[in-house]
Amino acid sequence: MAKKELTALTIDNIKRVHKERRAEIKARLAEFAEIGRVGSDEDLFAEMVFCFFTGGCSARMGINSLAAVRDMMMTADREALTQALLGSHRYPNARSRYIVHSRDFLQNEHGMRLREKLVSYTDNDERRDWLVREKGIKGLGYKEASHYLRNIGYKGYAILDKHVLNCLAELKIIDEPKPPNTRSRYLSVEGKLRQFAMDIKIDLDEIDLVLWSMKTGHILK
Repeated sequence: MAKKELTALTIDNIKRVHKERRAEIKARLAEFAEIGRVGSDEDLFAEMVFCFFTGGCSARMGINSLAAVRDMMMTADREALTQALLGSHRYPNARSRYIVHSRDFLQNEHGMRLREKLVSYTDNDERRDWLVREKGIKGLGYKEASHYLRNIGYKGYAILDKHVLNCLAELKIIDEPKPPNTRSRYLSVEGKLRQFAMDIKIDLDEIDLVLWSMKTGHILK
């Protein structure tokens, strides 16, 4: 869908686009859930690496960058990862550092048993807080951690990227599309999106992708 053809952001159009694209959205969410159910811990780490790549960058750049390092991310050193990311990512040095730092921590402290660690949390906020606050993991703020958890099948997290924030500002749900830079601010905006989703009777996980697709024309990951 070309940008000039993107649908105007109104409540009626959000409901209509949701109805039209719901099968595609549900299929994508099912793919995420499948990774969470049967993917290996390496697969779960790959999704984390993807979210390292999307911080401050596009989902498309994240997809291309993950493809560039997927076969080497578990063993390569920083220099090799940086070289592999040249031409794929805007920040190859920083992102290779995130990969190595987080990989070494998860291997040394948790034996890379990511699924075991994540399912040990019964509280959604605590699970996300661990990803953000753990100093051994580099590159995940609240938006990226939410994105990661959604991409491995966890529900109830809002991914407040620039597209969703712009939508919320246009809908007058928030005053400005400024990214929330603290935990309390993130939870506040997330709560407003959750209430909006309830008001128009669309699941939070689905409305995220509806709004994103209305701004970009695509449903990626």
